[in-house]
Amino acid sequence: MNAALPRELLVVEGARQIRDGDLVIVGTGLPLLAATLAQKTHAPDAKLVIESGVIFPKVMPTPVSVVDPRLMHGAARHGSLFEALGGLVQRGLVRTGFLGGAQVDEYGNINSTWVAGKRLPGSGGANDIASHCGQVVILTDHERRRFPARCEYVTSPGFLGGPGERAKAGLGPLRVKVITNLCVMEAADSALEVTALMPGASVEDVLANTGFTPKFRDSLDTVVLPDPEEIRLLREEIDPACVYFPERKSR
Repeated sequence: MNAALPRELLVVEGARQIRDGDLVIVGTGLPLLAATLAQKTHAPDAKLVIESGVIFPKVMPTPVSVVDPRLMHGAARHGSLFEALGGLVQRGLVRTGFLGGAQVDEYGNINSTWVAGKRLPGSGGANDIASHCGQVVILTDHERRRFPARCEYVTSPGFLGGPGERAKAGLGPLRVKVITNLCVMEAADSALEVTALMPGASVEDVLANTGFTPKFRDSLDTVVLPDPEEIRLLREEIDPACVYFPERKSR
């Protein structure tokens, strides 16, 4: 089995954020791969909710949208957006939400609406998830353009303009964890702090690819490498066609 690719490290570390029995809301892409990997390893009783209203599916490889039939296989219910967001997320029943975005700023706000004059897909259920879940995990590639000091548009709230502003807006407490191919950053009503580096990444790599100067924990951890079975599951069962890992095709 070849060594793990940087984006595979990202997905494996994302899977580790899910505990057995958790109720988790995810979309397609890397978050779905992470959630499926968690179910196949340490969290077999984790329950997945898809924002389109699919409840507790047994995902087949490899969905490309929230209405892909492969995402609906074996579901307990094919519901609606209203049920997923209104009936579960807004009632505070979902512990963890997985999100992505075009930009993530130093206070964990997410922009998926507007960048450099170009209209993007927008919120979908992301605003509800960031507003009502107790923990948000953001999975994204680490590029300078993705990490500005301030988002051009706040689609999904982290800590808005800084400490205390989320509460002033009437939003509940939140923990944010950003997992990239270079590092892990965390925050709870504060600016993002780098708490761990990916294997092979350095502080200099993070600084060079971040549009603000993040804080670094005094004692940085290094993310634990995946075991061979986790990589096998990703490559052979979860994304065998390399839908989300096209770089594997060249190996």
